[in-house]
Amino acid sequence: MDPRVEKLVQAFQTGAIDRRALIIRAAALGLSAAAVSSALRTAGVAAQDASPAASPAASPAASPVGEATLVGNPNIPHITDTSKGVIKFYSSWPMIAGNEQIGGDMREAVVMALEDYGNAAGGFALEYEALDDAIASTGNWDAGRESENANTAVNDPDAMVYLGTYNSGAAAISIPILNAVPMAMISPANTYAGLTQAVEGVTEPGEPDKYYPSGERNYMRNTVADHIQGGAQANWSVENGLTSAYILHDNELYGRGVAAAYQLYFQQLGGEVLGFEGYQRDAPDYLALATSIADRAPSVVYVGAVNTNNPGKLVQDLRSVMPPDQVTIVLPDGCFSQGFIDAAADAGEGCYVTFGGVPPAYLEGALGEEWVTRMEERLGHLPDAYATYSYEAAIIAIQAIDQVQEKDRAAILDTMFATQGFVGLSGTYGFTETGDPDKPSVFLSQIQDGQFVEVGYINPPTA
Repeated sequence: MDPRVEKLVQAFQTGAIDRRALIIRAAALGLSAAAVSSALRTAGVAAQDASPAASPAASPAASPVGEATLVGNPNIPHITDTSKGVIKFYSSWPMIAGNEQIGGDMREAVVMALEDYGNAAGGFALEYEALDDAIASTGNWDAGRESENANTAVNDPDAMVYLGTYNSGAAAISIPILNAVPMAMISPANTYAGLTQAVEGVTEPGEPDKYYPSGERNYMRNTVADHIQGGAQANWSVENGLTSAYILHDNELYGRGVAAAYQLYFQQLGGEVLGFEGYQRDAPDYLALATSIADRAPSVVYVGAVNTNNPGKLVQDLRSVMPPDQVTIVLPDGCFSQGFIDAAADAGEGCYVTFGGVPPAYLEGALGEEWVTRMEERLGHLPDAYATYSYEAAIIAIQAIDQVQEKDRAAILDTMFATQGFVGLSGTYGFTETGDPDKPSVFLSQIQDGQFVEVGYINPPTA
């Protein structure tokens, strides 16, 4: 065993440092997370044995975050005292049917974030309740359920932060409800541009102002907006000689929005759009649609959809009449899930799928590797891509409470919105004046042998 690793493990065993301090010090020494994890197993120490609340390293009432956790702004002191009472977080996203793994992984990521901070912040004990905005009859999010969830949070005097939603259409329901309070809402998954900014040719009239009746913003997201993703996809398509496109969408706010963004930039770059239409997500098959598209002979078919709206079956039928050597299929982050791979089956092979950020399998460095290892231990599988951003969103809220140190919804909101210098699992970022991340990135993958394999990072057109 490397003597440096041995020394760190001994310090951990005696309680001189906690697990997070162990990983941070290991990273500073250039030691890999894998080497440290192996040493812990060899020493008979479980990776979860220490927590900030129990460890001597976290016993002071306030300590720099860098000494107590892996992710967050290291300059914000973390307060572990809980004498002021309780602050509650609510989340809202689908957790049943096709979203069971996606939503469950996001929920578990929030739980782990709270545990990493000792379930405390700013003098308060932190509690968390995960709400489901899906209904059994469809397995998808429901406007009535999302409204109910948002009102549940608003009417709970201990609730200070609303984590959600997964679907952009659901966010359009809950943002105005929370805006009237105001209460902070942070989404790890919404990508529809119109929730935060107006983009000509992509967003609807009145957006985003219609979601903020008070005139003040209460919503932010730490994932990439669709006009950036769609622009990057279009740019990549044209650069790779795909100059004629047929564009489909699932008739939802997100799917239609990202498809519109792709269309806008594709045409601006000189590409020819042969068709733009919505498909019915509950159709038994799409053979007639696929055949009509094949007759137009596009070089690329773009499908703007979330996994639960049947894009897997749609891709199967597209591939039945247009094999990979005839047409390229491109899909956005709503299909970046194991659920889509399973549903599309062999027809998914060769499809290109983007994600607004860095997926867990491709996180680099000690912070990302260690987080993925811990999540895999908890879940029994590689975490869904949005679990990363759920974890970070919860910590953004925790650190705001550490700064405000009061049960004050407006002050916590303002502090979250002012987030800068946040050390995330894939890099450091903050929020812009619209509540979007200031360092967006778009990951491009291709499905190969039933897995998302990295192609590279792509950018929207510069002009």
